[in-house]
Amino acid sequence: MKEGIQIVRAESAHLDELAPLFDLYRQFYGQSSNEAAAREYLEQRMHAAESVVFIAMENGRGVGFTQLYPTFSSISIKRSLILNDLFVHSDFRRRGIAEKLLHAAKSYAIETGAKALSLSTASDNESAQRLYESFGFEKDTSFFHYDLLVN
Repeated sequence: MKEGIQIVRAESAHLDELAPLFDLYRQFYGQSSNEAAAREYLEQRMHAAESVVFIAMENGRGVGFTQLYPTFSSISIKRSLILNDLFVHSDFRRRGIAEKLLHAAKSYAIETGAKALSLSTASDNESAQRLYESFGFEKDTSFFHYDLLVN
């Protein structure tokens, strides 16, 4: 049941639950499985305070997560957050867990005085787009986003 889901800010103690989820998330986006590298990456981000991760737990098991990266807006001269990752294990989807994770991210953004919470998703990930739009995210139609791969 949805009531059994708890959203907590992840700490090092959650890495055993978080790393397999992060590995599945990366596989969803076409990356090869490498749970050890996933764990190391998360551990480094946590240790250096470079990201904030919220994990959805049910009966001591990690079932989903979201990861936020801080950034800044020169125009508004305020902090912003990038919601870079959101994932719910396939066995636990359609139970409102992603929405609970979004609420945790929004609450954190408000608590830290962030101006905005931004994200991007694959153009063919229509279920995620519906979720984000139903939550209040607005599709950016004013700017194009570009990437320059350097490595």
